[in-house]
Formats: sequence, C-alpha cells, structure tokens
Amino acid sequence: MRKSMLPVLLISLLTTTAFAQDGGYYRDRSLPERGNVHYAWADVLRVDPVYDVVQSSHPQQRCYQQQVVQQGDGSTAGTLLGAVIGGVLGHQVGHGRGNTAATIGGAVVGGMVGNNASSGNRVVDQTRCEQVGERVSEQRRIAGYNVEYRYHGDVYFSRLNYDPGDRLRIRIAIRPAD
Repeated sequence: MRKSMLPVLLISLLTTTAFAQDGGYYRDRSLPERGNVHYAWADVLRVDPVYDVVQSSHPQQRCYQQQVVQQGDGSTAGTLLGAVIGGVLGHQVGHGRGNTAATIGGAVVGGMVGNNASSGNRVVDQTRCEQVGERVSEQRRIAGYNVEYRYHGDVYFSRLNYDPGDRLRIRIAIRPAD
C-alpha cells in the first residue's frame, strides 16, 4: 500500500470502531444533554392486553296515556265571539230607542255566555312517565398492555397504555453505580 493511504485507512478504522461500540442506540442531539440519556430500539416478544370492567347504570321508565280534566281559562276569543253574536241578536230584537239598549244588552249577555263556554272543562290525553328502576350494564375495555421485550439479550417487562407493535423505543439513562 501507499504511505499516503495509511492515514485515511487509520481514521476510517477508528471511526468504524467508534460506531460499532455505539451498540444500536443513538443520542437525540436535538435535546440538551440530560445525564447521559440515550434512546434505542428493543424487540417486542409479547403483548398481552389488560382488561377493565366498567359499569354504567341507566334509569328505566314506564310511560302510559292518562286522561286528564283540563279547566279552560275563559279565552278572549270566546268572549268576543259571544259579544258579537249577542249584539247582532239584540239589534234584531230592539226597535227605535230601545234598539241601542237591546244591542248593548245582547253584547253583554253574549260575551258572558261565550266566556262561560270557552272556560268549560275538557278531557285531554296526557303522557305520564314514572321511574321503575335502573338497568346496569357492564362493558369490558382495554386498560393497558403488558409488554415483554428484549434489549441486548436481557428480557424486560412493562405496562404501557398502547400496543407498541414489533419494536419498542426505549430510553437508556447511564449513571454510575453507588
């Protein structure tokens, strides 16, 4: 080999050795240094869902039709209609000067009759409901996942709130032992 290639090969060998010692993890250089924290990927061996049972209750009602007597309130329309009809009839009965008095008297009496007619009681159907108890239902839902994974030959277990799939990103914090 040529002497000029020797330094290039030596630098290349040192760089390759440094990357090989990295062990498959990398440092997130966009984050500030936090106590030698690194991230790596572990192989997921097993994922088991963990279930919870959630209970919910719903009120139950029984509804039925019931006839109810409803009192009228003496509507204005009934009073006016009665007064008009009474006034017309009074006007037909009276003659001369008594015609005006008969018209007024017919209107007053007709208004009272119309008011009484509109304020009478009537029977209507109403829907009534009453609570007769509660219905309790149970539902299973996933509360998390027990995950078994391998990193550098060692097996670890964690409970996660998601299914990681085939690979799991892990955080490695290196500290001196006490």
